[in-house]
Amino acid sequence: MLLPFLQAGRVEAGCDEAGRGCLAGAVYAAAVILPPDFRNEELNDSKQLSPAKRYKLRSIIEEKAVAWAVGIVSPEEIDHINILRASFLAMHRAIDQLDVRPQHLLIDGNRFTPYPNIPYTTIIKGDGQYMSIAAASILAKTYRDDYMKQLAETYPEYHWTENKGYPTKAHRDAIRKYGITPYHRKTFTLLPEQIEIAFSPEN
Repeated sequence: MLLPFLQAGRVEAGCDEAGRGCLAGAVYAAAVILPPDFRNEELNDSKQLSPAKRYKLRSIIEEKAVAWAVGIVSPEEIDHINILRASFLAMHRAIDQLDVRPQHLLIDGNRFTPYPNIPYTTIIKGDGQYMSIAAASILAKTYRDDYMKQLAETYPEYHWTENKGYPTKAHRDAIRKYGITPYHRKTFTLLPEQIEIAFSPEN
């Protein structure tokens, strides 16, 4: 069972992102404030859950949460500011949209760009420890999956319905065959050959 809060009696928002390691698509983040008495034994880090369970929990989270929101940073913005900063910006955009202002932020991971006037705590693997972070991980993951499935309707050859933009063999084979789309992150190593070229003695 995950922990309900870091400090009792405080309005805490859990924050997490999805899609940081992908070769294509936006990065998504969510911020979730759960009620103090919220309990759900199925709630866990989204990576530990089946897709069906994630979507079932998303409905529960959206219904029961005091406030929740999703923030998005585009592939173009990722290429401009780098993926780490883009992940934090997506969290900031989610926090911006919360109907209730949190008193404290619980951030999954070990780094964060401070949000104005709200203190925070970073927690490594926090999505497997605190309910609000786990809830944020589920929202970020499912909303990003929906987005990648929608993009896959236009670009079916990249198999985004299955790989969600992550660097699978099928995805990289498609890049070799068809090139890149407007949704690929151009500053990422899209193909392993890029590394070989970059470190070639002839260069």
